[in-house]
Amino acid sequence: MKRIFSRRNLLKLGAGAVGTGVLTAGVGSQLLSPPKAIAENNISPDQALQELIEGNKRFAQRKRKNPHQSYTRLAEVAKAQKPFASILSCADSRVPSEIIFDQGFGDLFVCRVAGNIATTEEIGSLEFGSSVLGSKVIMVLGHERCGAVDATIKGAQVPGQIGSLVAAIQPGVEQSKNQPGDKLENACKANVRAQIEKLKKSTVLSQLIQENKLKIVGGYYDLDTGKVTIIG
Repeated sequence: MKRIFSRRNLLKLGAGAVGTGVLTAGVGSQLLSPPKAIAENNISPDQALQELIEGNKRFAQRKRKNPHQSYTRLAEVAKAQKPFASILSCADSRVPSEIIFDQGFGDLFVCRVAGNIATTEEIGSLEFGSSVLGSKVIMVLGHERCGAVDATIKGAQVPGQIGSLVAAIQPGVEQSKNQPGDKLENACKANVRAQIEKLKKSTVLSQLIQENKLKIVGGYYDLDTGKVTIIG
């Protein structure tokens, strides 16, 4: 009986060692030669927008999944990227796109500048993100109590190159002057719409829109609740 028992244990131990060896070899090979990044932007513009909406809903409801934030994902996208969405957002430290949309490495192509303005450089970057990398949606993301918009409303005297930001935001402020309600909120949303119109004048982006390969939308982020509201 002792011989039988010992033999069975030996067989189990051997099988376990073989299994562990195979598993270790598999993990090791992935670390040395990680799989190629999956083309996760092979979706429609509407699907891409829905991904953003659902991700923000998870964030606002404190149900984040924190997808694509592992070291495995880091290795997967190291040599190639296929972001499904682009974000033109304010440089405000309280509005980190990957966090508020519950995304990770390689998911979002993000351009940040105070006042979320569509400068020549930002437009060129977004053209690259859409036409070369394949991003299916561009969201111009404004936010509650934006300091750059507030300074523009007040006509603040600003030093250095800050004045270029004010000049770019001014058209949106002018468009919102006679609207009822909160003056700053109205101006922030009007500025988003003004920047969308600038983006749509891009021949590269407008062509993609005509071919139903791209959608450009506006968003307004609530600093207090974490919610993003889609605006026209």
